[in-house]
Amino acid sequence: MDQLAPTEKYSPYLFFSASEWAEFRADTPLTLGADEISRLRSLNDPVDLEEVKRIYLSMSRLLSAHVESSQLLFRQRQAFFNRASAVKTPYIIGIAGSVAVGKSTTARVLKELLARWPSSPKVDLVTTDGFLLPNEVLRRENLMERKGFPDSYDVGALLRFLSGIKAGLRDVHAPLYSHLTYDVLPGVYATIDRPDILIFEGINVLQPGKLPRDGTFVPFLSDFFDFSIYIDAHEDLIHDWYIARFMRLRETAFRNPESFFHRYSRLSENAAHAIAEGLWTNINLKNLRENIMPTRPRADLILRKGADHLVEEVALRKI
Repeated sequence: MDQLAPTEKYSPYLFFSASEWAEFRADTPLTLGADEISRLRSLNDPVDLEEVKRIYLSMSRLLSAHVESSQLLFRQRQAFFNRASAVKTPYIIGIAGSVAVGKSTTARVLKELLARWPSSPKVDLVTTDGFLLPNEVLRRENLMERKGFPDSYDVGALLRFLSGIKAGLRDVHAPLYSHLTYDVLPGVYATIDRPDILIFEGINVLQPGKLPRDGTFVPFLSDFFDFSIYIDAHEDLIHDWYIARFMRLRETAFRNPESFFHRYSRLSENAAHAIAEGLWTNINLKNLRENIMPTRPRADLILRKGADHLVEEVALRKI
């Protein structure tokens, strides 16, 4: 039984074509301009104003309803327990999916749309890149070839961060990452101070951990999420997007002498293409099949992309 098949009667999801999904926008206003979309989208990502109208405005409206319901429940609990001084914890949205599938663009566009609701909520965005173990540690543990796999992250730091956010603590630190040096920035942090909404983006954020045999409480990252989104596409398409992005970076960011991948910019096109294929096959495809794709059914919302890198189908978990 494939519960992600639209024809499966036992599926926990409702399925919509992109055009059907676009109708749920209703009167949600478009609050982003073309220049802003250009700034927010990642390299080789074709998201434009039409895609925002078609997909993202309905998402914004749906999430607005979820957040408002959460806030209403919080007020009802305050009245129930007669504790008006209780702190409302942030609403956390997790975004998962493969490398090169468009998670970062989705996260950034969604952040801007949510922050422009009439209530002007405070919205922060954190990625899991900063929680990767430093390259020095990865090399020592022979994990550089598994960078991005679950065991390459500081899971304790991830759980402490999300625990602090959900506890309503002030000034919770999130470590930052440099894609230029391909490493965690030592001693550099973003400070997250009680946002109304936190978007938490990363390839493995829906990954469950190992269950202890003695029943000890071991939380998963997704235990802290109020809503989760998975960006989906066929692996052949993701392969093509990854290779195209790598070759584009070879002509741009990799030319910076400080780039970790600078050596690839000096290779011939054929040699660089072979390197990209090797990185995809030996690292990213393996991670996708073993760790990322199996988490897809755990998402509340799945955005399936077609060959043009635009969403063609939406699956929403029933309630």
